[in-house]
Amino acid sequence: METRDEEETVQALLYPALGLSRIVVRVIAGNARGVALELLPGVPISIGKSPDNQLVLDDISVSRYHVELTLAGGAVEVRDLQSTNGTYVGAVRVQHVRLRPGTMLTIGSHTIALDEVAGEAKPAWPEPAEMADLPGVIAESPAMREVARHITRLARTNVTVLLHGETGAGKEVLARALHDLSERRTRPFEVVDCGSMAPTLIASELFGHERGAFTGAHSEHAGAFERAHGGTVFLDEIGELPLDLQPMLLGVLARRRFKRVGGTRERTVDVRVIAATHRDLRAAANTGAFRADLYYRLAVARVVVPPLRERRQDIVPLVRRFAEELTGEPNAQPFDGATLTALESHAWSGNVRELRNAVESALALGSDALGRHLLAEERVSGVFDTLEDNLASSGDLSALPYRVARARAVAAFERSYLQKLNAGCGGNASEAARRAKMDRPYLLGLFRKHGLR
Repeated sequence: METRDEEETVQALLYPALGLSRIVVRVIAGNARGVALELLPGVPISIGKSPDNQLVLDDISVSRYHVELTLAGGAVEVRDLQSTNGTYVGAVRVQHVRLRPGTMLTIGSHTIALDEVAGEAKPAWPEPAEMADLPGVIAESPAMREVARHITRLARTNVTVLLHGETGAGKEVLARALHDLSERRTRPFEVVDCGSMAPTLIASELFGHERGAFTGAHSEHAGAFERAHGGTVFLDEIGELPLDLQPMLLGVLARRRFKRVGGTRERTVDVRVIAATHRDLRAAANTGAFRADLYYRLAVARVVVPPLRERRQDIVPLVRRFAEELTGEPNAQPFDGATLTALESHAWSGNVRELRNAVESALALGSDALGRHLLAEERVSGVFDTLEDNLASSGDLSALPYRVARARAVAAFERSYLQKLNAGCGGNASEAARRAKMDRPYLLGLFRKHGLR
């Protein structure tokens, strides 16, 4: 059995910054020998035996979604998708490493080389279309400009789109931009948050119900698919959809027909579906936690939304946008250069949502509140701090009225606790609620309050 030390040794040997221009992923052994795809910066290549991978390997020892390769920062990032038989560099099984050219991967009976080339191979994806202005989207950074190009191209189609990214990264804004740029823009845009409702209510919200279908169903109800006819349904946190409801959603995607809960009549619907998740559904499909056939239907096109820490050029424009929206003043610039520099260098674990909350707090309570927020975040990024540290991050509480001081202390504690809880549960709200012994809806409300959802 390979040890963690062995994998870290491979990581150390293969990590160097490379400054590469073109990389080709080439199959040099196995029944797919000779297949080659160019790995473009920021555009992942998924490898596995499912036909929706960019590189498909017909191999019984390869998982549906086995491994993902990304060219980023001059290195090839290799991330195993919880495959059954693993991804190997030499004799070492790896999970997440960065590789240099000339390195070979073993995936089942296939050997794959990462080659630096001058001008061969074909791109894994078509060249992106020119970027249009996306409603509500800030895209100053190269990473977000690439996302904007994908969104612009996809808006001209009717394909189902899966947005993947961390909580708070802006997936709903991108989904709405997709809708607003499409031919469906004049029709409804319905949002269903699969992570914020009790499982017993999700089916009703998606598909509607007939009167008397269950206790409390005193009248008929049209679900999101019915209300959005001709428009778009946005399924947020689709990874939280219970397994027993996934076949119903699969049926809608495959046939564009459904029945209300408790109903017998099939209804035909014309909608575009956009889904979003912070989970890697390919890894979940490999372990049986998410239906592989549903993932296949959802990820006709997949767009990866980078976290805010990977697109720092967007931070200052976002701050200015939020300030304008919150104050109602065009060209509002409430923060000096030093503050903006501090904002750009901050990690923003809660991404764009956390940034907006911090700006709103600063506009309401003064720039000192922003400084305290940044300091508190730096503390929380490490081991959970003591109560004294959290209180210290709120300033001199003794100079404040008791009620205000208490509110600030509680807010500092809440945020620290919730961030560690969220991280420890991998963003799984149900698991977090179990660990905290709290009602899930109440916990989700706290997450939203502190910009963690």
